Amino acid sequence: MAQTLGPVAALLLGVFFLVTGSGLQNTLLPLRGAFEGFSAISLGILGSSYYLGFVIGCLAVPHLVRRSGHIRAFAALTSGVVATMLAHPVFIDPYVWFALRAVTGFCFAGLYLVIESWLNDRATNQTRGFVMSSYIIVDYAALTAGQMMITLYPVRSFELFALGAILLSLATLPVVVSSSGQPAPIETARIRVFRLFRAAPVAMVGCFVIGLANGSLWSLGPIFSIGRGLTADGAATFMSAIVVAGALAQWPVGYLSDRIDRRRVLGALMVGAMMAGLALGMFEFGLVGLCVLGMTYGALSLPAYSLAAAHAYDRTAAADAVETAAGLLLLYGIGSVVGPSLASFGMQHYGAGSLFFFTAASHTFLLLFVVWFLCFGSAGKPSVPDAAALADEPSAASAPTGTVPAPDGDPPAATTQERMSAARPREDGDYPAEQDGRSDGA
Repeated sequence: MAQTLGPVAALLLGVFFLVTGSGLQNTLLPLRGAFEGFSAISLGILGSSYYLGFVIGCLAVPHLVRRSGHIRAFAALTSGVVATMLAHPVFIDPYVWFALRAVTGFCFAGLYLVIESWLNDRATNQTRGFVMSSYIIVDYAALTAGQMMITLYPVRSFELFALGAILLSLATLPVVVSSSGQPAPIETARIRVFRLFRAAPVAMVGCFVIGLANGSLWSLGPIFSIGRGLTADGAATFMSAIVVAGALAQWPVGYLSDRIDRRRVLGALMVGAMMAGLALGMFEFGLVGLCVLGMTYGALSLPAYSLAAAHAYDRTAAADAVETAAGLLLLYGIGSVVGPSLASFGMQHYGAGSLFFFTAASHTFLLLFVVWFLCFGSAGKPSVPDAAALADEPSAASAPTGTVPAPDGDPPAATTQERMSAARPREDGDYPAEQDGRSDGA
């Protein structure tokens, strides 16, 4: 374990500080905004503003990383997050907060892109699953810790904003002083969404729909809690229960998806998340009941993004990890721009429960799409190098590892039976027992 995580230990420590500060900020801002008299729609737009900046960051930050490198980009973007954190209590105005949240979203899009591409670069085909699972666990543990820090001081106080800024500032220290080398500069930073969609349609649609649901949850979950009669401390506990359950479910869901078609696992999760969402929307419970239902919801909904991302990485080349990560974050961000605004409109007019009715509708849509694709669609066409790159390869034995389709042109030595076998969609039982670390089932 030490040998596997050693090359990324400093980065994971930085992630812990970064996400702890982010978790505190994400819970604090809607509660403080509600205390200042912001409407539910304004709070929804506040969440959408964050993800609007997130989308812009997905498009712009890859060029920053290519020009300045991972470490400098990480430090610069973290500085921007710290500055906006401290500006919120100084300017109590919804429109100013919209702009500040957009800047924060821009910075976090870049930070997540740097982190995930860095982790993928340092992981081998044999250790990638363990490294990424460890990253997800650190992420959720830090998010829980940050959310619970809301109980340390009153929501109206400046101390919570100062504490968040301190945590965010600490994120840069282990990264910039580490002796571990950073990845090589990015050769290309294109985001070809339609190419990714052709390779993994379920993953791309999944990331968009998961963004609809998760963006609404993170932006409006604390407001839902207040609407159900909980205090600020109770809202933090409810949100933490969701996150803890989501973190605990990551490993068993990942283990299962390595052995069963990931799309089938994703569909099963959507059934459970839809039912849990309907229960949260329809029934009014106290803190304990909400936490139990919230844990059920979190365990079934939060692993869905990493599952969709794993499906996309299975269907794209390892050399395209940065582009794939940026494309997934872009689709997730677009969904998260739309989701909070729609959900907040329902909460404004039909009550707090509309939040989880909206997430249930989103999960139902994704379930239907997955079922349709499993029954009538195909897995998508995995992305491969272009013909010129393939021509430079000396032989098939030296081609990059991974699951790739047959070239468009018939290879001279291939028989008709071999071509037909390569062209037909693979059934569940056709997946090889071992691949290149981007595991079976997708």
